[in-house]
Amino acid sequence: MFLSPDSKYGTWFFGFMIEQSGMDQLSELSKYTIVVADTGDINSIKKYTPTDATTNPSLLYQAAQMPEYKHLVEDAVAYGKKHAETKEAQLDLVLDKLAVNFGCEILSIVPGLVSTEVDARLSFDTEATLKKARTLIKLYGEKGISKDRVLIKLASTWEGIQAGKILEAEGIHVNM
Repeated sequence: MFLSPDSKYGTWFFGFMIEQSGMDQLSELSKYTIVVADTGDINSIKKYTPTDATTNPSLLYQAAQMPEYKHLVEDAVAYGKKHAETKEAQLDLVLDKLAVNFGCEILSIVPGLVSTEVDARLSFDTEATLKKARTLIKLYGEKGISKDRVLIKLASTWEGIQAGKILEAEGIHVNM
């Protein structure tokens, strides 16, 4: 594994680390498949111009610490405080809103889809997974983003698969 020379965190595309000299390889690969970025670093997405993007809480945590994304964090905190009453509910909503804020920024760059992950702690609870997925889609909708541009990333547990079947029937697309 190696880090790109201009990024503290590196950027994963289609399961491979890309460095500056690998752009020719990335361009060639994009002729045969859809290139998907797996990062929370929006600047890397701008640089490598993938078709789709996916991210996860650990990548968002890293990106949220970067000064250029402070406004996304502040917006999520304000939203959570305004729309939830208990500290626990506020924290849950802040994290959901932060994921959606990053997802919306990513969608302003990529022409395809963004995949947003449901909290892994819900992996064995179908109803909680459904509730979280619907909340994420609602938050995207509040920002004017159609559910057709969002994949909800679910755990591939029995409960996750059951939630995926229900969500797909509702027109919410999943990534497992």
